[in-house]
Amino acid sequence: MGYYDQDRESRYNEPRKRSSMWSAFGGAVIGGVLVLIASPVMSSLGAGLDDEPSESGTNNEDVQNETPVAENTINLDVNSAVTDAVEGVSDSVVGVLNMQQNDLFGTGENSEQGTGSGVIYKKEGDSAYVVTNNHVIEGASEVEVALTDGTRVEAEVLGNDELTDLAVLLIDGENVDTVAEFGDSDSLRSGEPAVAIGNPLGLEFASTVTQGIISATERSIPVDLTGDGQVDWNAEVLQTDAAINPGNSGGALVNINGEVIGINSMKIAGQTEGIGFAIPSSIVQPIIEDIETHGEVRRPQLGITLRSLAEIPSAHWQETLNLPEDVTDGIIVTGVAPNSSAADAGIQERDVITGVNGEDIEDGQGLRKILYTDVEVGDTLSLTLYRDGEEQTVDVTLEEQQDI
Repeated sequence: MGYYDQDRESRYNEPRKRSSMWSAFGGAVIGGVLVLIASPVMSSLGAGLDDEPSESGTNNEDVQNETPVAENTINLDVNSAVTDAVEGVSDSVVGVLNMQQNDLFGTGENSEQGTGSGVIYKKEGDSAYVVTNNHVIEGASEVEVALTDGTRVEAEVLGNDELTDLAVLLIDGENVDTVAEFGDSDSLRSGEPAVAIGNPLGLEFASTVTQGIISATERSIPVDLTGDGQVDWNAEVLQTDAAINPGNSGGALVNINGEVIGINSMKIAGQTEGIGFAIPSSIVQPIIEDIETHGEVRRPQLGITLRSLAEIPSAHWQETLNLPEDVTDGIIVTGVAPNSSAADAGIQERDVITGVNGEDIEDGQGLRKILYTDVEVGDTLSLTLYRDGEEQTVDVTLEEQQDI
């Protein structure tokens, strides 16, 4: 509509000068085709007949009409491994509504401020558990969950973890029939099929399915938790080219078996397309178990505040800290919490930690990675540090996380 082809119009209006010639030629061709089709039939049915037409009036056309005609039917089976996987898990992917107080008209009522996705991963008794992203429910005074049948239920936030961007919600399980199962993200390989399910742009597009592959299994994405422009953590994520858009956050990344292998978390903005990220199930499961049990993620902590050595002018490395010239990486202790593991081990301000258990530490992110992924409460770490230019080794027994 709205497109006009002048050449095509002129061709339609051109006098058909050779129509009679083409009609005759076409008739000859069609006649020839009919003869070719009929001749095998006549050879089998008309053997011994005279060349003259029979008195019964039977002719070639009658014989043709008696020839069976095969019906041209198509049997298309649209079922596939992908559709089976989606059907098995899609009802467990729900909408998560962030409700906040709106005093614009002085009513103090909660109104919807944002919508994300979540995955029902367990049903126990009369309750069901939903995992979503921390940023989906951040700042909410109330959280609602929208089930795939349209039912909306209030949700209790059991706990959240800013570091991994995960949160767990508790809802009434009366209308919950489908629960997702987790798969093994550690066994994934690049190129495997992956399906993202969620609510891009809100509930209007609920249960949207996008298909792609696992683009990479071990991506490290820098995260600034405090908004100061400094990297506080490197999130270990799966990369996929399945479309993930705002509103998909907290939804499921599913393998070909219909198992949840990741929780969709973020998407690179701007001109880049086909690059999405999900928190691997191997990280999700221990986090949500901790939140279920304790209402938070319990991590071991040294009990120090710190800065990376690279964040301060290099002139202070030798002049203020008395470091040897070959020491260019490490973290500076800027504070020690009373009664903490670090205080009990005798760690002091201005100590420069350069190694943990024999491994070099370049910055704060490297220390956090060891504390949050490699060790547990009660483990003992051997720290290599410099104090007033002298190298020392200090053993620290880790205790539960505490506020500094």
